Amino acid sequence: MRKNKLLFSSLIGLLFISLVACSSTAPSTKVESTNSQSKEEKMEVKDLILATTTSTQDSGLLDILIPLFEDQHPSINLKTIAVGTGQALEMGTKGEADVLLVHAPATEQEIVDSGDAINRKRVMYNDFIIVGPKADQAGIKGMEVNVAFQKLFDENSVFVSRGDDSGTHKKELSIWKSLNITPTDNTSYVETGQGMGPTLQLSAEKQGYVLTDRATFLAQEKNLSDMEITVEGDEALLNIYHVMQVNPEKHDKVYSEGAELFVEFMVNEETQKVIEKFGKEEYGQSLFFPYTE
Repeated sequence: MRKNKLLFSSLIGLLFISLVACSSTAPSTKVESTNSQSKEEKMEVKDLILATTTSTQDSGLLDILIPLFEDQHPSINLKTIAVGTGQALEMGTKGEADVLLVHAPATEQEIVDSGDAINRKRVMYNDFIIVGPKADQAGIKGMEVNVAFQKLFDENSVFVSRGDDSGTHKKELSIWKSLNITPTDNTSYVETGQGMGPTLQLSAEKQGYVLTDRATFLAQEKNLSDMEITVEGDEALLNIYHVMQVNPEKHDKVYSEGAELFVEFMVNEETQKVIEKFGKEEYGQSLFFPYTE
């Protein structure tokens, strides 16, 4: 009987100890849950809308830069809308984007002057080139750009234009204008209304000539086996890119903090090194060159 009482007392003691142990561990579980919830709240991800030219996408540069930016700023999801520079700038004037990466300096300055964009920084440059069939039916290879454009018009040669108010299209139109030429007077002049990639493809199909940025052509050259660079190196063909914020004082729905971070990212020294190296291994030359101010 005495043994049974001792056994019963021992069991009661063990049960009491177990209950105390369980109650002492409960608060730490609750704390861990609270900490986990707090971390999730702190890591709320916000979208940053980048409106940019198709050349930064078609060349593959954004495929390199976007992950780098998001790694540095994990609370930001960078959403890219690649259109012609004209459309990208229009998105800025309507407050439909947070930050812009474009290449039409004169038009960019207009939206800075209007107060729709701020914090405009020069980022990089490459150049425009005239690409045409290797047979070069028009015989413009090695000419100065103005002479080449004049000859293409005089001979009614097939010329394929983006026709989309992009930076490349604006550059093309500025050359025709300097020659007092209306390009549509050439019955072989074609406007695609599309980006640089599809425009290059159509030019190859039609055995025509086209003004393009060098980066996009080199990135797609393997699919354009019968096309080559016919005119290059002219000072008038310099192609400069700028980054800028959409002005939050004029467009109050923009994500100004994220936009400012992206501008800083594009001009910082490490990003500039990445831009300079881009394309060297695959194409034997840089597709863009650092050009900050």
